[in-house]
Amino acid sequence: MSHRPKKIARAWLESPTQGFVELLHDWKARHLPPLALGGADRFQSLQRVPDYTFGCESGYFVNRKNEIYFFLRLSQHPEINPAVETIYLAGDFNGWQEAVGQTEWALRVASLDGDPVLLWSGAADRFYGNPHMRFKFVTAAHVWLPVNAGAPNAVRDGSGNFNLSIDPERTGQHLFKFTLAHPHNLAEPATVRWALGETDESVPLMPGDFFYALGTDLPLGALVREGETVFRLFAPRAKSVWLSVCAALDQQDNPHRYPLVRRGDQHGRAGVWEITLADNLHGWFYWYQVDGPADAFGLFDPQYRVLDPYALAAVGRLGPGIVLDAAWVGQGDRDFKTPAWHDLVMAEAHVRDLAALAPVAMSAEERRGFTGLRKWVEHPDFYLHRLGVNCVELQPVQQNDAKTADEYHWGYMTDNFFAPDSGYALDPARASGVKELQALVAAFHRRGMAVILDVVYNHVGEPAHLMFVDRLYYFEQDGAGNLSNWSGCGNDLRGRSVMATRLIIDSCRHLVETYGVDGFRFDLADLVGVDVLKQVEVALKRVKPDVILIAEPWSFRGHAAGELRDTGWASWNDGYRNFVRDYVRGGGTRESLEYYLKGSPWYYAKWPAQTVNYTESHDDKTWIDNITENPSGNGDHPTLNDRRRTHLMAAFLHMSIGIPMLSSGQDFIRSKQGINNTYQMGDVNALDYRRIYRFPSTHAYFADWIAFRRSEPGRLLRHFSRATEGFFQFFWAADTAAPAVLYNADHSQGPQQILFAINPTIYDVTIPISDEVALGDWRQLADQERFFSTFHAGGGRRVEANLYVPALGIGLWLREG
Repeated sequence: MSHRPKKIARAWLESPTQGFVELLHDWKARHLPPLALGGADRFQSLQRVPDYTFGCESGYFVNRKNEIYFFLRLSQHPEINPAVETIYLAGDFNGWQEAVGQTEWALRVASLDGDPVLLWSGAADRFYGNPHMRFKFVTAAHVWLPVNAGAPNAVRDGSGNFNLSIDPERTGQHLFKFTLAHPHNLAEPATVRWALGETDESVPLMPGDFFYALGTDLPLGALVREGETVFRLFAPRAKSVWLSVCAALDQQDNPHRYPLVRRGDQHGRAGVWEITLADNLHGWFYWYQVDGPADAFGLFDPQYRVLDPYALAAVGRLGPGIVLDAAWVGQGDRDFKTPAWHDLVMAEAHVRDLAALAPVAMSAEERRGFTGLRKWVEHPDFYLHRLGVNCVELQPVQQNDAKTADEYHWGYMTDNFFAPDSGYALDPARASGVKELQALVAAFHRRGMAVILDVVYNHVGEPAHLMFVDRLYYFEQDGAGNLSNWSGCGNDLRGRSVMATRLIIDSCRHLVETYGVDGFRFDLADLVGVDVLKQVEVALKRVKPDVILIAEPWSFRGHAAGELRDTGWASWNDGYRNFVRDYVRGGGTRESLEYYLKGSPWYYAKWPAQTVNYTESHDDKTWIDNITENPSGNGDHPTLNDRRRTHLMAAFLHMSIGIPMLSSGQDFIRSKQGINNTYQMGDVNALDYRRIYRFPSTHAYFADWIAFRRSEPGRLLRHFSRATEGFFQFFWAADTAAPAVLYNADHSQGPQQILFAINPTIYDVTIPISDEVALGDWRQLADQERFFSTFHAGGGRRVEANLYVPALGIGLWLREG
């Protein structure tokens, strides 16, 4: 490799005065490389770092003798006791799991520069390959040690698992540390380049972790006080910030303009710009214009009108923001008692989908948003009230990037995290959405329904106003300034930056305090990050101890549900969704059925309500379009078996431990005509309530299951803590996954017991159960078609030792003990 031209790979600062530079293809000469800085900065010193310095992050390094060292630092793994546990090196070079138990691949106790480590060493050549070989560390019990996703050589495989790669050009000898003569000015661009006589190659000097730790505890946004208004923005790399304000929208071409002043960077308040105007500007419109360094990491444009990320209301996706007095904003409903998590029965819903075809008199403008939905919620025939759920999860209601109020939008392209969506408001220029959303939440509460908001903190919509505040600080990107896109939406918010974390927490707190919402569902929460989610949990529970927190725990990058087990977050359960779709069509195993019926214990859910069980959401096809026998994949006209399988799903969902969630319309077999992605198809997504009359027995069947789930006997399904080992008893039909399940078999929850039988096959089955279970005063509550007098005496059949269950059938019995 030494004959190839050298390359400056990347350069970054670890503090305002110190940083690192990587040289490829490996700098093995003993003299220092001829490097210089572009811009105002100058090197004070430049030196090669010990080769193991690189290994502290990457897990390996290569010395001058071409020996490779793999190691992990025991100080970072307190769970490992090397005296009693063996750790192995595993990867592409030794068959991964096959390395476990082989002495050849066992790590030994050693020390690197006084740091206790577990280490493996050998000749390096066998570990070089194209593509780069990957590795990981694993215990004798086949437990893989986690990989830091921020490691410079962290890569994901096709299953979403992080591994470490071995780059022959990154050995540890390629890394140099420098000191600057003066602290770097973040508002100025800087590069690392070859000194005169070398090539004209250069790379931008990227701020490191210290930069993302910059922040402030000062209140941000437009703050109305007695006789004055303070405007405050966090923009750590800006060199100028201008404020424009006007009293009317038709004055935007001739606003009042003021330069903001950067506060002194002290007391943890770096990067804050502010100005105080001597007037109460409630109701005025405003925006910022931010200028900063012209480098690969920024998107500064002094002409661009930036919507304040802390604006409490906005006229539209482009802004302007609206100054609001906190006294006018007021507080949301605080009288409602949020149900306990284990008592929840949820319905996911969209504001316009619920209101569009609601059989209630209202104007076209009202039907578009908050006020129209409030009128429907208050109507005696409100659909979700009659269905019986006690919690609604609303798809995003924050300002999104729809171009007009008429444009239908799911809401997952957020432009501002504080402002209600202007397209749902009757008079957005007067911030009417604030009062309308408050009234909507209060109306749901009067119906006995908690309100959870679907929020999107993993990416932003267009225009991405935060990029014009500071693209580098707020968005994930590589050393060349390329945005990451694990969200699939063009950008990934860097939620782990201190002020991005604060933006998430502050906006959620605002939604709780101002609108009275009961909780949140975080979209693509894997990208937000478990550490950030933990901080959100702590902060919000200080405001509302019973706040409901639900994660969509995956992204295109990976799946974080396992990491959330030891937190107060519940997770949407995609494994449950996929299993039930397969099961009702005769698939699935007994083991999987037990696991999901018991609430996905331990790996996915450490406590019962930590799994949100569902079989349909807004994403992808509806339930009926997924399972229909129709060859077109369109379940709009379901077959008889489609309907029976839907009843099986309803029964299984409500008999499973965890939080059951329906998608609105599922109870009347809602179809999207087989279309997979309908995110901008309002006509397809609008709930056609006439299907209730087309499928009245199915709608009633769902409503009865919900009523049973929430009834006194249903407490045997609403577990606060994990059930005892003997709580469940399973009996099986021969050669099938058709069970009869006895709940409270050990009487640990009192004398009542429930017997539930389900047959997903197209053949009748007989399930042998014990005489002890069969005997007794069982009362049948439901079969695959109906509940019997809403679980009053009369109808039904006895429980027999050989329990007959018809094809695609179920049975539900109650015994008082």
